[in-house]
Amino acid sequence: MTTPDHQSPAPQPPVPAAKDRIYRSPLALVAGVLLLALVGWLGFDALFHGSGRTPWLALAGLILIVPLVIAFTLRPAVYANDERLRLRNPFRVITVPWGEIASLRSGYTNEVVTKSGAKYQLWAVPVSLRARKKAARRQARVESATRGGGRGVLGGRPGGLGLGGFGGFGDADASTGPTRAETDKIMDDLREMLERHGETEQAQGEVSVRWGYEVAVPAVAGAVLLAILLATG
Repeated sequence: MTTPDHQSPAPQPPVPAAKDRIYRSPLALVAGVLLLALVGWLGFDALFHGSGRTPWLALAGLILIVPLVIAFTLRPAVYANDERLRLRNPFRVITVPWGEIASLRSGYTNEVVTKSGAKYQLWAVPVSLRARKKAARRQARVESATRGGGRGVLGGRPGGLGLGGFGGFGDADASTGPTRAETDKIMDDLREMLERHGETEQAQGEVSVRWGYEVAVPAVAGAVLLAILLATG
């Protein structure tokens, strides 16, 4: 019995798709759920207990308002992996390979700027000027405590209640780096991913933009129905 000199290589397992990091606004999610509950309660009450034209107006209002609430609160999200950045905004989904991103800019809004000059806002990562000011005040307290030898207001030792924090769980510590607002931390993460993957072969490609017809079409239909009812009333 003879054996072959060469054996065929074992099949390689498929390379798993890069896992997304998902960024969303917790406040927007909470606001969306509360708004939907309120709109649903008022709308269905008018729909089932109203008289005359009220149920039809309530139906048109629900068809118009519910998609808009979802679009601006529950829908926005940012998905980032080794290959691309995908922005799910209220009415569009923009996919930008890392290689096509010129910069990630933060001002009054957070934006992606492509190499062609196009700008796309990150709806899911809103800028909070209040959070920035709060983080700046925290950082100033930490720097003041560091210059003073880390002495807290109480106890005269690091970790005391006051500038040095409470039991080691203060706002920040000199060893953890500067205090940043949460959305600014997210932008820092995205910039780090851009620096790491921007030149890789798998992160090249073209920008694609898809309209969110699943939310736009119902909203337009509700607006048209509501306009017809109001015009014929």
